[in-house]
Amino acid sequence: QVQVVESGGGSVQPGGSLRLSCATSTNISDFLNMAWWRQAPGRRREWVTTLSMSGSITYTASVKGRFTISLDNAKNSVYLQMNAMKPEDTAVYTCRALSAAGMYWGQGIQVTVSS
Repeated sequence: QVQVVESGGGSVQPGGSLRLSCATSTNISDFLNMAWWRQAPGRRREWVTTLSMSGSITYTASVKGRFTISLDNAKNSVYLQMNAMKPEDTAVYTCRALSAAGMYWGQGIQVTVSS
């Protein structure tokens, strides 16, 4: 059974940085793409970014230029580097792996941006 596990969340002041990690229990290169989603309190879950194994990367407009997704095949992991963070980035961030067989979600990790 595929497992997806996030780590690296926490609290940061506005303008600060955090890096989230997402590790898969199987070869990450076997997936079609990896994505990060987030859900703020009282709001719908929001797509943040997708990295496809073909190399394409897309971001939602609100994080473009501040967030960077990257892939480490050797560690079966993707990372989300978040810079110049804003209070509105506060949310539970969840990693999602997509394969031909299905979609696999992590448990989510809290990120709080507050002074």
